[in-house]
Amino acid sequence: MNSIQDRIAASFASQGLMATIGAKLASVQDGEVHIAMPFSRQLSQQHGFVHAGVITSLVDSACGYAALTKAPPGFEVLTAEFKVNFMRPAAGERFLAVGRVQNAGKLLTVCTGEVRAFAGPGETYKVIALMQATMVNVGP
Repeated sequence: MNSIQDRIAASFASQGLMATIGAKLASVQDGEVHIAMPFSRQLSQQHGFVHAGVITSLVDSACGYAALTKAPPGFEVLTAEFKVNFMRPAAGERFLAVGRVQNAGKLLTVCTGEVRAFAGPGETYKVIALMQATMVNVGP
């Protein structure tokens, strides 16, 4: 792979869960990754909102890939821990998870993430969830 974008795109493409929920890699920058997902009734809970497990998986992946942009060559990352706050129901036509590195150390990377819900085609959104996560670098 020539670049971190290529490395992350290849890793993302190999994830079965992201394909299952219809998620797409939207942006890869140094220390920040965006993952987009459309609403799907198949991912809803009993009230018609996207299930909290789906939202958590989406933002966990965004944080993990943001951490991977800072990982040493040849290393992968795994989630060590996270906390999620849900501020409102996951209602919208589409969602965007944004993962950002706050601090990258030799072994651990601390990230924050948010999930934005878009009601329509415009750029107006509401933040529905926040995550703080710790990712661990795993060597070859």
